[in-house]
Amino acid sequence: MEDSRIADKNTPYWWEEAPVKPLPRQPLAKKLDVAIIGAGYAGLSAGLVLAREGRSVAAFDAMNPGEGASTRNGGITSGSIRPDYATITRRFGEQKAIAIEAEGKIAREFLYDFIRTEGLDCDFQLVGQFKGVIGYDDYEKTARSAEVLAKRLGIEAFAVPYAEQRNFIGTDFYRGGMARMDIGGLHPAKFHAELLRVALASGLTVHSQTHVHSIEKDGSGFRVVTSAGTVQARQVLVCTNGYTDGAVPFLRRRLVPVRSRIIVTEELAPEVMARLMPKRMMMIEGRQLGFYYRPTPDGKRILLGGRDSSRAGDPAAPKLFLRRGLVNLFPELENVRLSHTWFGNVAMHRDMLPRIFEKGGVVYATGFCGSGVVWAPWIGTRAAHKLMGHGEQARTAFDFRPPAFIPLYRGNPWFMPAIIQGYRMQDRIALFRARR
Repeated sequence: MEDSRIADKNTPYWWEEAPVKPLPRQPLAKKLDVAIIGAGYAGLSAGLVLAREGRSVAAFDAMNPGEGASTRNGGITSGSIRPDYATITRRFGEQKAIAIEAEGKIAREFLYDFIRTEGLDCDFQLVGQFKGVIGYDDYEKTARSAEVLAKRLGIEAFAVPYAEQRNFIGTDFYRGGMARMDIGGLHPAKFHAELLRVALASGLTVHSQTHVHSIEKDGSGFRVVTSAGTVQARQVLVCTNGYTDGAVPFLRRRLVPVRSRIIVTEELAPEVMARLMPKRMMMIEGRQLGFYYRPTPDGKRILLGGRDSSRAGDPAAPKLFLRRGLVNLFPELENVRLSHTWFGNVAMHRDMLPRIFEKGGVVYATGFCGSGVVWAPWIGTRAAHKLMGHGEQARTAFDFRPPAFIPLYRGNPWFMPAIIQGYRMQDRIALFRARR
């Protein structure tokens, strides 16, 4: 019976080796140079920079640090931008589009250098990424995209025709694709734990399970009211993303929390892993609601994720949907059990670009749209330099106006199941029409 193979655990696989835990209670400072809301990748990266510059800084997290998307994601260092180059050009102009495209390469290189220079033990492997396409026409477009990446940005990227596909992935589902070698994978919970370690060592104070109730302008600074008491802060940086709540209503009206779910198989035989994932690459698809998947860092399991249209509880249907997707890709896994399945929120907004912006004196670093492994540390670091007035170090193409608000939305994403079902219908139509 299929239900018996859903999963043994409904907690992130990543927590097995790097469990998320509360921190010891710290005394609440009466005054701070900077109060940071959120202790995920962005908040900790910003706090690390600020503390090393001698600022008194504390981060407040309503949950345990990292309990949100920072330890629930797939650990793929893609730094992808959802709108394509043409769409960004149409909305914001060619200069902005060129800058955004170039900054993705810089942000990935920043992350890799940061892991190396700080000595972060997070199972990082620069193995490359394969993107599969569903039809031959899509393959031609993807091949041209690989040429553009190689010529414009100097990224090692190349088309993979159908005849060579099994050198990269053990499936016949796709009709070719593209490989790019500047993307890798890491253990996201270990990465967060290591980032937390170096941030605490730098002098950052982190208050776990401390909810921020409000941020109020108070003279030349701010009055930050928390569940542990009130603190006066000269500056405030908001680094919430998919878990933004009523403490920052301006942001809440602009970010939509969308569930993303991941499943992980039981351990597979070495010969099976060698056949299905011969190069141990990260994997994505070109569909609207395409899956993302990868081998676990030890090379013994397959992890697969995708959007979850549910909004409450932990229903079985999304787990079964992902499992069917896994079997469609790899039919020989029909009888393989899942060991783990879980979900977490990613933050989407209307233009789907990561963002730094300022509103009412508060600086925001947010809107990572499912690519926070690369963008959250980068944007958090740029935001820290912005607070300190470091012009060149703060420079980024993502520092511009706030995302547009969403009409009739106050934090309850009632419309998301219908939107996701609409995307799935588009994918079905595209698959039906594809020249395969």
